[in-house]
Amino acid sequence: MSLDRIVALVPMRHHSQRVPGKNYRLIAGKPLFHHILDTLLQCAEISKIVIDTDSPDIRQGVATEYPSVDVLERPDHLRADDISMNEVLLYDTSRYPADLYLQTHSTNPLLKIDSVREAVHFMQMNYPAYDSLFSVTKVQRRLYDELARPINHNPNILLQTQDLPPVYEENSCLYIFSRETLEKRRTRIGDRPRMFVLDAVEAWDIDEEMDFRIAELMLQAG
Repeated sequence: MSLDRIVALVPMRHHSQRVPGKNYRLIAGKPLFHHILDTLLQCAEISKIVIDTDSPDIRQGVATEYPSVDVLERPDHLRADDISMNEVLLYDTSRYPADLYLQTHSTNPLLKIDSVREAVHFMQMNYPAYDSLFSVTKVQRRLYDELARPINHNPNILLQTQDLPPVYEENSCLYIFSRETLEKRRTRIGDRPRMFVLDAVEAWDIDEEMDFRIAELMLQAG
């Protein structure tokens, strides 16, 4: 099966609840959203990069600095804070036909090009045996639920944390899926997903002000 047309979708809102203006705020010398675009543009396997946004600042920045990147105006009915990202993606994929879609966020500035390529190649080689891919972070710590019940360990057997059976956290850094999967399940993760493990540093997500500061230090050290 030929899966040559890969469209990368990068949703970016103008408004941010916790870190004002974070998508276009300067970090390590350039606006945050530039970092993910600079990474994706290195991936020859990606046919088109599309930013879905309601932000005039992002639109202007893309037009000036990234003329090969398309900007899709987010419709008014998809702009509220409580609108599911899946609904946004259903709209985006209806406008840009593709064999597979890769979705990431500007808030993942440490995502590496090698990881993007590896994930794309895996899906090109293994679809539809795996109908989707999503990135995770491996966690080997002693975890409990809200009733203080151990999730991944026996408190009576004090294993070293590196010997605990791992659990995996969806880190929202990288998704690959088809329009068919999205329509069928109304979500990016299909019936037969592949978990794609990323290092916790690479998957660092900017959600709070402290996350922004730490990401900037890691980028500057980088």
